[in-house]
Amino acid sequence: MTWTFGDDTGAFLAAAGASLAARPVEHTVALTVTERLRRAGPHHYGGGDPVFGWWRGADGTVAGTLVRTPPHPALLNAVPAEAVGPLADALGAGPDLDAVNADRDTAALLAARLPGYRTEQEHRLYRLGPPRPPSPAPEGRARAATPADRALLVEWVRGFADATGQSKSSAERLVDEGTERGALTLWESGGAPVALAGRSLMLAGTVRVTLVYTPPELRGRGYAAAVTHAAGRVARESGAAEVVLFADLANPTSNGVYLRIGYEPVADRLLLRRNP
Repeated sequence: MTWTFGDDTGAFLAAAGASLAARPVEHTVALTVTERLRRAGPHHYGGGDPVFGWWRGADGTVAGTLVRTPPHPALLNAVPAEAVGPLADALGAGPDLDAVNADRDTAALLAARLPGYRTEQEHRLYRLGPPRPPSPAPEGRARAATPADRALLVEWVRGFADATGQSKSSAERLVDEGTERGALTLWESGGAPVALAGRSLMLAGTVRVTLVYTPPELRGRGYAAAVTHAAGRVARESGAAEVVLFADLANPTSNGVYLRIGYEPVADRLLLRRNP
């Protein structure tokens, strides 16, 4: 039983790709991140080289993974308890690692082995069960975003980044790619866009709803529920067997919205960050 580390996307996917695809709901972010790296190259997310790790259990199969794309947190998936200690030893001896994203149990074990980390955020992963339209439904309709919406979309993606503590530097690229793929859904009311939801690439039959955003002055009217429901419907109609999304547990409003339209809790993930 051992960890293997490297910086080659192809080698990582050859070793661990089947393990990730076997549980696409829980591994949704790792799947989309590694697919982006495979398509766009190792520095798609930043200037630093990526770091990949995979843990092989006693039977030789991959039973846990690490994906790190600097400057973003290291992402851990399905790491068994017996692999946490060796991972902590390896991380402690390697380059400075200021943040880790892991499921709740793994995060607790890792924090115990790596003093000086604090929980910065807690997110809940949801999967779409039988969908339920918003009730009461807001006035309006859903439509796919077009290049004519670009300026507004960039503004809203930047607003989403501000609200979630993410970088705004890739807003224009996200808008252009999403529009080209037909993966950005707008809700219109009175002929004007009022809310946005994006969708990830479909990988292993799974699509993740992303970028759910309503401008502050338009919130509280049911538009987020409507656009999220519409994005999930389009994903299902496009052939997705599973539709998932994440919600910040510090935002009870969004969690309540997703529960009401048919999303079911799967697991919680924590972002651990090293104290400065």
